[in-house]
Amino acid sequence: MKLHCIAGALLLLGLVAPAQASDYPAKPIRLIVGYSPSGAGDGIARIVAEAMGKELGQGIVVDNKPGAGSTLASTLLSRAPADGYTIGLATGTLYGIDQHLYNVRYTPADFTPINRLTVSPLVLAVSPKSGITQLKDLVATAKARPGQLNYSSSGIGGSPHLAALTFERAIEATMVHIPFKGGAPALQAVATGEVDLSFGTAASVLPLGRQGVVKMLGVTTQQPSAVAPGVPTLDSQGLPGFEFSFWFGLFGPAKLSPDVYARLVAASNKVLADPQVREKLLATGNEAAPFATPAAFNAWAADAGKAQLERVKNANVKVE
Repeated sequence: MKLHCIAGALLLLGLVAPAQASDYPAKPIRLIVGYSPSGAGDGIARIVAEAMGKELGQGIVVDNKPGAGSTLASTLLSRAPADGYTIGLATGTLYGIDQHLYNVRYTPADFTPINRLTVSPLVLAVSPKSGITQLKDLVATAKARPGQLNYSSSGIGGSPHLAALTFERAIEATMVHIPFKGGAPALQAVATGEVDLSFGTAASVLPLGRQGVVKMLGVTTQQPSAVAPGVPTLDSQGLPGFEFSFWFGLFGPAKLSPDVYARLVAASNKVLADPQVREKLLATGNEAAPFATPAAFNAWAADAGKAQLERVKNANVKVE
C-alpha cells in the first residue's frame, strides 16, 4: 500500500512538473536595462518588451538600472533566479570588456544568450567648426596632427568609444578621447565645437545632421544602411573593410530551463519577424537582426566581444 502511494505521488509529481513548465509565464517578466530611459537601448527594450509580452501572454516590465557602463544591470541579471522571470538587454561588453574595465565578478558563463535583437551602424559626425567636410580631409588632418584632434563618446568602453578605436587603427593615427556621461552630451559637444568629432547612434546623429548642426561623414557598416539612408559608408570612401556594428541582445541568467529558454527564443524570433515591430525598430535607428539559432548568436557574440576586447587592450584603455 505504501509503495502504491509513493508510486502514485511520484507519478503525480511527474505530471505536475511539465504542466508548470508549460504554464510559463504565469506572471509578469522583468527586463533589466542598463541604460537610462529614452536612450537607444531603452527604446529597443520597450518595443521588444511590448511585442514579446503580447506573444507570451504576460506583461514584460522594463527596469532601468543604468550605471558603470551597464555593468550594474548585468550584475543583477547574473544573480537573478534562472526561472525566466528576469531577463536582460545587453551587448558585446559581456564577453570580456566588462571584466577588463570594471570590477565585476560575472563571466559570459553566467548568462544564457537568447537572441540578438538589433544591429545598427554608428554615424561619424564632425563639428562644422572643424572645417572638415569629407572623410579624406579628416584622415589627412588626423595623420598630420597626431594626438591633437579630439573625439567624444558616451563613456569609456561603450560602442562609440570602440568605434573610434577601430577608426584610429584603420587610419593609423591617434586622437584624444573625451568621455561624456551619455550620447546626447557627447554629440552636443560636437555641435558646439568643444570636440572635433564623435561616433553616435543614427537616432542621435541624423536629426543633428539634417539640421546642419553636425556634418555626417559616413556610417560604420560595410554596406549602406536603411537606418541612415543617403549617408555613405566609410568603406566606400577610402577605408576598405571598415566595419563596426552596434548591437543589442536578449540574455537570461545561466541555466534557464530548456522549456523556458525555448519559449523566449521562439517569442523573440516571432516578434522580430513582425513587419510592424521591424518598422518601429527602424524608426529608432536599429534593424531587427535575430540569429537562426541561439548557438549561432552565442558564437558570433563571443567572437565580436573578443575582437572588441583586443581593441581596448591594444589602446591601453582604463576606467579612471
